[in-house]
Amino acid sequence: MTSPTGNDDPNALEMPWISHLVELRARILRSVLAWLLIFAVLAFYANPIYSLLAEPLKAHLPEGGKIVAIGVASPFMTPLKLAAAASLLLAVPYILFQAWGFIAPGLYQHEKRLVLPLLLASTVLFYSGVAFAYFAVFPLIFGFLAMTAPEGVTVMTDINHYFDFVVTLFLAFGVAFEVPVATLLLIWAGIVPLASMIAARPYVIVAAFAIGAILTPPDPVSQTMMAVPVWLLFEIGLLCARWVRPRT
Repeated sequence: MTSPTGNDDPNALEMPWISHLVELRARILRSVLAWLLIFAVLAFYANPIYSLLAEPLKAHLPEGGKIVAIGVASPFMTPLKLAAAASLLLAVPYILFQAWGFIAPGLYQHEKRLVLPLLLASTVLFYSGVAFAYFAVFPLIFGFLAMTAPEGVTVMTDINHYFDFVVTLFLAFGVAFEVPVATLLLIWAGIVPLASMIAARPYVIVAAFAIGAILTPPDPVSQTMMAVPVWLLFEIGLLCARWVRPRT
């Protein structure tokens, strides 16, 4: 049977797939290598990085409150885990550059003009979400939690539990700040029309508060601090989508 390209050799059809897989493997290896190189540097500064991460909590600890290490290896392993997470965060632009290099050859010129700005915007928005969590949300959360501690209870937070808590919030706010990009992609891909997205605004607002209640601690402050930016970013996505032509 003759192939659509007029070539009877089945190996000619398999070669492009093999070359794509080889290129994908090479780009993944480069991304992993970049992450490991950054980690090799940050590992020497793991303890100062953890101290910087703990500043929002230490600033609101009541008198006698401390950050403690319960696990035997926690004083060593937890800062290293933080250094690894910080290395991955710093490697995101290079990882996205590798992703762009892989998908760009398969895009039309007008699609490249849209996808590249979206990749850049998604990077900036993710970093903005992490910064918003550190500088705006953490002080409010830890101040609220410190005030609600029962009388006679000394607040002592384990460094490993604190690491898990803040990394979860970093990821939650980083992903939540991608709402404009997700909105644009849905409209550009033709999956959801712009009119339907506008009509769904009330449901989006309710969903933003529900997601905030699930991903943040059980207090109204942190829930609102996540829900309101998600709603505003959704509105920004709708505004930008008015200049986007859905893909056919």
